Amino acid sequence: MIHYQLEFDDFSQHLIHVTIRFLANPQQQLWLASWIPGSYLMREFAKHVEGVQAFDESGRQLKIAKTHKNKWQLFNNDHELITVEYKVYAYDLSVRGSYIDQSRLYVNPTTVCMGLTDQEDTAHELELFVPQALHHFTYAGALPAKSLVKGRFNLKAKDYAQLIDSPFELAVQDRFSFDAEGIAHDFVISGRHHANLPRLQQDIEKICRTEIQMFGSAPFQHYTFLTMATGSLYGGLEHCESTSLICPRDDLPKADEKPEPSKNYQRYLGLCSHEYFHSWLVRFIRPENFINPNLHEEGYTSLLWIFEGFTSYYDDLILARSGVISQHDYLTLLTDQINRYLQNPGRKIQSVSESSFDAWIKFYRQDENSNNAGTSYYNKGALVALCLDLGLRSHGSSLDALMQKLYANTQAGIQVHEQTIFELCKTLTGQDWTDRLSYLIHSTDDLPLDQVLAEFGIEYELQTEKTLPFGAKVQEKPEGLLIQQVFRDSSAAQAGLSAHDIVIALDDIRITNNLWQAKAKEKNAISCHVFRRDELMVFDLEPQEYVLHTVKLSVADQDKVTQWLFN
Repeated sequence: MIHYQLEFDDFSQHLIHVTIRFLANPQQQLWLASWIPGSYLMREFAKHVEGVQAFDESGRQLKIAKTHKNKWQLFNNDHELITVEYKVYAYDLSVRGSYIDQSRLYVNPTTVCMGLTDQEDTAHELELFVPQALHHFTYAGALPAKSLVKGRFNLKAKDYAQLIDSPFELAVQDRFSFDAEGIAHDFVISGRHHANLPRLQQDIEKICRTEIQMFGSAPFQHYTFLTMATGSLYGGLEHCESTSLICPRDDLPKADEKPEPSKNYQRYLGLCSHEYFHSWLVRFIRPENFINPNLHEEGYTSLLWIFEGFTSYYDDLILARSGVISQHDYLTLLTDQINRYLQNPGRKIQSVSESSFDAWIKFYRQDENSNNAGTSYYNKGALVALCLDLGLRSHGSSLDALMQKLYANTQAGIQVHEQTIFELCKTLTGQDWTDRLSYLIHSTDDLPLDQVLAEFGIEYELQTEKTLPFGAKVQEKPEGLLIQQVFRDSSAAQAGLSAHDIVIALDDIRITNNLWQAKAKEKNAISCHVFRRDELMVFDLEPQEYVLHTVKLSVADQDKVTQWLFN
């Protein structure tokens, strides 16, 4: 067994002292992941490692040298018991990293526990030593923890893959437990909050039960939700038997939460629904090359429109099916999803399959041009799922049936490749879906949302009354209007205005947001004074009310809507 010891005495400086004891192979190599599954960006976790040292059984120091950005070579000549020590700086308050201070010890083992090359299949044991000042903390995580002595916890994983897929937290926590379809669930919240826990438990139970019922069973025997409440941060990351969530405390249910959840609370429930759904889709059902991911380099796939897009479709749909939100609120959420798509000029530039493949260099590296040049495999992927679901239903099947087929295939050892969805659509309907699916995922033409929704009782009305002055998003600042984004081919773009410019005057009048909006409605060209960096520039700006398309959805045939949403 490979044994890890994590000590948190230096929590005030956000340092974890790691000790690994193991029986080394000759010329043993150690490594740390460069990215974490579920978040497709090279995070380079090795940048936070410092002071790596190695010792033999007698305490004699051995040579260990870094040979790659995330790999260390141990120079030992025989099979012997080795100790490796190092420290990790842990101050990443996100679901992807590790974070320790006087209020919370949160560890993603992916970012802290080095792996041993060719020993990843060995059993792994993790001992946690919590300083006396933090003995009031309690433990939460997917791996069961034994504690015979105050402040000391023992965790065991069957292999390295399970270890690094099992984040844990030690903190002051609120929690509740429940069973859904016979499966035990723990729900844990840390951070300052005043959440209505009975209401939260009621809603989360419904969501979990609905998702398990849809698939017929679950690929786990126990599940843990870890939530950190903050002022404004938001995000989630899926794991096989748990999820890590971070949210604004205002997104949690209030003591007087109404039966119909507030918009903020809906957002949090959608996050829980999304990450829980990933237990099936992406953690169990995977792209072929994600079965044993190479955590040293990028793992490319053009299928994230399935794994994130389908999940984004179901996260809100499950809220409606479970009764947590009303049909009206579901259609509002769907309207918001469609509006984000329509107001994304990049949908005309990049297909959803290209967006999936480019996740490593684009989606997690947003800049002022991202909306002009790319589309989101979450957003468009969800609407592709909608089109596919309604298309399958028109032929006597559904996306639910396809998901159940994917689940059954994975249970039989068959994972997802580029043609899987095409093949399953043909199996479910007896028809060739090559042209229809290729159009949805490889084309940059607009999705046929109006047509598919009309077939299921939803009237789709495109509206044009929402406008953006000059085609530029701005933010009012003390020094002027900060341009955040310029839409391609807008009058602002044609004039030469750019993101990060600060507009200070129009037609020699000091800028205000009201003036900016009023001038966009005039007929004559406008003199626009801006600072770019520290240089004053003048541009001739043509008036324009740049149209942002929105959609209005309304129920035309309730029976058809019910057939889609609930059958």
